[in-house]
Amino acid sequence: MTIAEDIETLKRQEEALQFDHLSEADAWTLGSLMRSRAVEQGLPLVIDIRVAGRPLFYTALPGTTPDNPEWVRRKINVVMRLHKCSYRAGREIAAGGMPLDENRGVDPIDMAPHGGCFPIHIKGTGIVGTVTVSGIPQREDHRFVFECLCEFLGVDPAPLALGPED
Repeated sequence: MTIAEDIETLKRQEEALQFDHLSEADAWTLGSLMRSRAVEQGLPLVIDIRVAGRPLFYTALPGTTPDNPEWVRRKINVVMRLHKCSYRAGREIAAGGMPLDENRGVDPIDMAPHGGCFPIHIKGTGIVGTVTVSGIPQREDHRFVFECLCEFLGVDPAPLALGPED
């Protein structure tokens, strides 16, 4: 897929993967599902779910490092600043968009426009939080979150999946 095709697919994913509601129990259920999938696949992931900055689920699986939570923090900053998934932000920058730097009023050390963080968008409310992973290559981080959200929300992932990267 080209960068432009990726960006359009990511926009469709963001539109399709919106929540009717998300309680603390829902966040725990989603996080537990994500943890189970990561363990089944042998993935070394940090998984973080938060609403309004409040952590509702967190786990660090074997193989993660102390750097992974820092990547999570930086990806969350991108989503909460731009209200789009972190992978889309990175793909837009790669396509020639304005980088996340001092010209946009941010310190680049606090931003990671890389795959793995998806907004929690409550229908009728807006973006209230994030679902984030870190630990594998960024496109795979994104794919993992996307597939888990599809499973949790009952959305067929096939028509929304990213193809192979060009």
